[in-house]
Amino acid sequence: MKRLAISSMALLLLCFFSHIALAASIAMARKISGEVFFRTGAQSTYAPLAPGAAMREGSWVRTGKNGWIELALSDGSTITLANNSELELTRLNLTNGGKREGFFNLILGKLRASVVKLAGRQADFKVRSGTAVAGVKGTEFLMMTVGPANVFFGNEGSVAVSGTGKEEKLMLAGSMTQTTRGYEPQEPYSVEPGSPLADARSTFNAITGGTPPADWLAGDALPGIMARWNVNYGHYLADSGSYQEALRVLQIAIDLTQVSEIRADAWLERGTIQGRFLDNPRAALAEYLLVLEEYPHLPQAEIALFSAGQTLYELKLYDQASNRLRQYLTSYPTGRYRGNVETLLNSINAQPKDGTVK
Repeated sequence: MKRLAISSMALLLLCFFSHIALAASIAMARKISGEVFFRTGAQSTYAPLAPGAAMREGSWVRTGKNGWIELALSDGSTITLANNSELELTRLNLTNGGKREGFFNLILGKLRASVVKLAGRQADFKVRSGTAVAGVKGTEFLMMTVGPANVFFGNEGSVAVSGTGKEEKLMLAGSMTQTTRGYEPQEPYSVEPGSPLADARSTFNAITGGTPPADWLAGDALPGIMARWNVNYGHYLADSGSYQEALRVLQIAIDLTQVSEIRADAWLERGTIQGRFLDNPRAALAEYLLVLEEYPHLPQAEIALFSAGQTLYELKLYDQASNRLRQYLTSYPTGRYRGNVETLLNSINAQPKDGTVK
C-alpha cells in the first residue's frame, strides 16, 4: 500500500508539472527543415531544435542558410520563418476577458505571420524589428528585415505599420509598404499582377509556404530585388516631384542590400535629387563622395567624380574642384565628361587670383 501511495503521488506530480509546462508553452515547432536552432533566453546558447518541441515566452528561434520552420502558436496562429532568420517569442497572453496579446521580435530575416480570427477573442499581435512595428488584429502578412530596413506585404486583412514614431500606415491585402531607420513608412503601394513587386511577393510566399522550398537562392535574392525596385521607384518619384519620398525610398535601397552596383546607383540618384532639385549641393557632394570612397572601381565612379568636381565648382571651392576635375582627366582620359571637365578647368583658371569672383 505504501509503495502504491508513493507511485500515485509521483504520477500526480508528473501530471502537475506537465500541465505547468504546457501552460507556459506559447509555441510548438510543428514543421522543421534544415538547420534550426533555439535558445531559452537572450543569455543562453543556441541548440538544435527538434520537431514537436514546445517553446516558452522569451525563447529565440534561428534558422541556418537552409533552415525553415513553421511555429504553431497556442492560439492557433502560425509563424513561418525562412532561412537566415532569427525571431524572439517575447510574449503571448490569452486573457480571461477574451483578449489575445502577442509580441514577437524579428531580429533579421523573413517571416509569414498568420494570425487567426477567433469569435469573441480580440487579437492584438505585434511583430517588431529594431526599427518598425507591424500591428495585426487577425490577418496574414509577410515581413522582411535587413539591418535597419523593413519590407511588408499584405496577404489578407490589414496591418498597421509604423516606424519608431507614432505615425502608422494601414497596409491592406495586395499592397506593400516599407521603412528604414525608424522613419515613417512609405505610403502603401499596390502590387499589380505581373509586376516585379508581384514576382517578389510570389517568391516570398513560396519560401514561407506550407512546405520548405527546394532552392533558397530565389529567397536569398529578395533584398537585392527589392533594393533595385526601390532605385527605379525613387527615380520615378523624383521625376514626379516627390523629392523627399524619393530620398527615403533610395535610402531603403541602400540599407536593404550590399550589392555594390545597386548602392552606387542609389547614392548617385540621391546626389542628383539633392543638388538639382533641392538646391542642397553639400548634401549632393556627400552622396557622390560615398560612391568614390566605397566603389572607386565601378563605372558609377566616373559619374560621381565628375559630379563631385562640378558641385565643388558650384560651391566656389575652386582648389578642391580643380583637384577632382584633374583627377577625372587622369582616371578617364577619354571619358564622356572630358569636354565638360576642360570647360570647368578653364573657368577656374580664369578666376582672379586675389580671391574675387568673376
